[in-house]
Amino acid sequence: MTYDFDTVVDRRNTGSIKWNCAPNELPMWVADMDFKTAPEIIEAFRKRIDHGVFGYSDYTKEWFDAYINWWDRRHGIKYEEEDLIFCTGVIPALSSIVRKLTTPNENVVIMTPVYNVFFNSILNNGCRALEVPLIYENSSYSVDFENLEIALKNPQTSLMILCNPHNPAGKIWDKETLARIGKLAFDNGVIVVSDEIHCDLTMPGSMYVPFASVSEECRMNSISLMAPTKTFNLAGLQTSCVAVPNKRIHHKVWRALNTDEVAEPNSFALVAAITAFTQGENWLDELRSYISANRDYVIDRLQKEAPEIKVVSEDATYLLWIDIKNVSNDSEKFAADLRSKTGLWITEGVHYGAAGEGFIRMNIACPRTTLVDGVNRLITGVKSL
Repeated sequence: MTYDFDTVVDRRNTGSIKWNCAPNELPMWVADMDFKTAPEIIEAFRKRIDHGVFGYSDYTKEWFDAYINWWDRRHGIKYEEEDLIFCTGVIPALSSIVRKLTTPNENVVIMTPVYNVFFNSILNNGCRALEVPLIYENSSYSVDFENLEIALKNPQTSLMILCNPHNPAGKIWDKETLARIGKLAFDNGVIVVSDEIHCDLTMPGSMYVPFASVSEECRMNSISLMAPTKTFNLAGLQTSCVAVPNKRIHHKVWRALNTDEVAEPNSFALVAAITAFTQGENWLDELRSYISANRDYVIDRLQKEAPEIKVVSEDATYLLWIDIKNVSNDSEKFAADLRSKTGLWITEGVHYGAAGEGFIRMNIACPRTTLVDGVNRLITGVKSL
């Protein structure tokens, strides 16, 4: 490999949320990586720092082009400059959109288990989270279209938040599934907000399908949330993009983000995105291979030494979704006991809605030595619990 993913970076005492834990604990919960970002990005930061002036920033053509060219080349969808809006983050964008495009007490549909902060963005803005649990069969997830149609036909439903690829299940939704979701939403006047922040973190040989690329109905009835932050470990820099091809919806979203004052970049937000999408491709492809090997390592160890639990994640994200139902149906207690007895800090599945009970989520975006330590602790915990 050209790039170094094996060196362990000490993140303690750096203000890291993830590593704010006891000295004997190993955090493998929150979705940020323990790798340094691409060296090309670090060098771009150095040049920006050497400039020495950090005043107010504005969008540049290079920023628009970086997103447009990356999504065109890597994902086969062509956006126009007028489709894109800067935002400080996917979640600030999501919360602003819920506030602007709904009225209090309306439904926002989500397919669970799903990223827990979706619930916050919905409930904190006076709406109801209308859960449509995914179907879990044969260690795989699929959409319950019968119940999804009922939820979307509900006259109180105004938005649907789609996680594409799906977190925590690691599911890449295929074109046919997305088209069917888009058709149901369009026919019932429900706008789809597609969170695509994990889209570049697919296993080698697998690529995601942008929701807006599937059909004209999907493109003109959706809002796509994108960022380099998960992919290149840049979450603390607060940089993302909202793509809205429909001009009427675009205006509403633009007003929402500006009203909430989350549409202005800091001095490093543009540098991060531009460099990531113009110089980070080789680093990303090596990262994907490294994470894939990490994933294979965990699966192999668990099959041999802790077959009671099973990795069910599919081909996206660096987050493993693990079925523990043969060991425990109380994921909160399981995670707490695991942390207490072994120091391994993972996330209980019920954190992602009731449909997540009986599962845990584990972050494997770390050097192999760290991963080995984490897997050892997990296996020890399973055997002792």
